[in-house]
Amino acid sequence: MGATPDDIVFLFDCDNTLLDNDRVHDDLDARLAALLGAEAAAQYWKIFETLRTALGYADYLGAVQALSLELGRDPRVLGLSGFLLDYPFAERLYPGALAAVEHCRKFGKTAILSDGDVVFQPRKLERSGIRAAVEGRVLIYVHKERELADLQRRYPARRYVMVDDKLRLLAAMKSVLADRLFTVFPRQGHYAFDAAALRDLPPADLTVEHIGELTTYDFGHLTGEPR
Repeated sequence: MGATPDDIVFLFDCDNTLLDNDRVHDDLDARLAALLGAEAAAQYWKIFETLRTALGYADYLGAVQALSLELGRDPRVLGLSGFLLDYPFAERLYPGALAAVEHCRKFGKTAILSDGDVVFQPRKLERSGIRAAVEGRVLIYVHKERELADLQRRYPARRYVMVDDKLRLLAAMKSVLADRLFTVFPRQGHYAFDAAALRDLPPADLTVEHIGELTTYDFGHLTGEPR
């Protein structure tokens, strides 16, 4: 017997939606340069992009492993693993991010719907406090827009709200779920200002400049119960 559908489920992306991942990137780049020098830092990001193209997601730890091999197992590379795993992600939450999640819980269930690997991405969600904010409801896929059937099976709902900094993903999900999906586009992070990536895409149902703006938004029009 299937689960009873919720009236509404709020789905939040992580990187550059709740968490300022651009700053994490910059901090990692600075650590790379400090530990290994500018040339090795550039080498890391080249490996990183190659892996992302091949795998379909950002593999920060895999890029560390590959860099270690390319540098002849230079022991200085070992300092990158602890830096990533112990990084203070809670300090990189956007202002009002967790308050926005808490506000949405007044209207329905909340969950994380993220792209990424199954080691580093969960670590990021745990250390940032995001996982606790959604009571452990976390889904991580390689391409989340292709996994909507699995999403609906795990969290059945009459309607969904997707909050994501990538307008392309919002449009792709909307093309499948249609009016059952209300899309929210926070204009944060480099993807949200990439003119080429935004070209010819339909606007989201709601655009905000900062995730914290959702703390005052009334989603009652989706449920018929303003709050």
